[in-house]
Amino acid sequence: MSAERRRTPATGMRGWLVAGLAVAVAGALSLHPAIPNSPGHIGSLVESFLPWGGVLVVLLLVVALVRRSGIVLMALLLPVGVWVHSFGELVLPAPGAGARELVVVQHNVSDVNLDPAGTARALTAAGGDLVALQEVVVPALGVYEDVLGDHYPHHVVHGTVGLWSRYPIRADQVVDIKPRAFEEGWSRGLRAVVRTPYGDVAAYVAHLPSVRVGVRGLASAARDESARILGDLVRREKVRAVVLVGDLNGTVDDRGLEPLTSQLNVAERGFAFSFPAGFPVARIDQVLARSATVGHIRTLPATGSDHLPVAARVSLGPLPASGRPAA
Repeated sequence: MSAERRRTPATGMRGWLVAGLAVAVAGALSLHPAIPNSPGHIGSLVESFLPWGGVLVVLLLVVALVRRSGIVLMALLLPVGVWVHSFGELVLPAPGAGARELVVVQHNVSDVNLDPAGTARALTAAGGDLVALQEVVVPALGVYEDVLGDHYPHHVVHGTVGLWSRYPIRADQVVDIKPRAFEEGWSRGLRAVVRTPYGDVAAYVAHLPSVRVGVRGLASAARDESARILGDLVRREKVRAVVLVGDLNGTVDDRGLEPLTSQLNVAERGFAFSFPAGFPVARIDQVLARSATVGHIRTLPATGSDHLPVAARVSLGPLPASGRPAA
């Protein structure tokens, strides 16, 4: 019996079903802002894992090749095109180092880290100009100060977040990003003005509230509220160049971080999935910038934390026409 004769209506139906799945993946990738966020912040949940749509495309491609289905292969052109348009640039080679560039290292070091000294040594090996830490607790704080201090003569810590810098810090303050329902004493934000060779940079370090995934979806209301507060502060920032670094507990595609991503540049190269460290599926540790370009972001080797550190190259924009850094 020929291959054509062995084809049944059920076989053809399965081909159309797989093709329909390909179209659905393309729709999720391209039309995710239209996915409702209630109940359960389902829109944010989908957006947290958008890059993994590429894995679904590959699986569908394997099915199409095994079944030799022209219908599915044609349908796959749609999600492939959408994925490449959305994420293809991230996989391109990192550009060469540019002028007026800072290397920024970001790490949630974990408040139960059993090797803070080893973690600090690993971070200094990245050669960063700025190192931002979250979940810095006593007595580990003294260890970070001792080890990082050999390479970073300037630092500031407020609450459980800290910034270490090669360059002078001329001003610093607590940044209150506490959601209204949280207890007093919750302090996970700071602002520091760093005097770099390329002009002043307002560096924000933040650790937004955690989110949880459960049977009711994504619990992110507190994180979203904190992101709105921080977004308002950044919008009012008078220093021209801004770098926002921290564990934002969300990806740059998550609409919950839109108050930040709508006004700050995100990394142009690299996925740098940072959480969980054992099998990272999302980058929730971010380096964002204003009047600057985040050219490339990458993960660093694992430490004693449940997050992977990330390092990003940030190229500052040209000086104002006066030739002086903006105040």
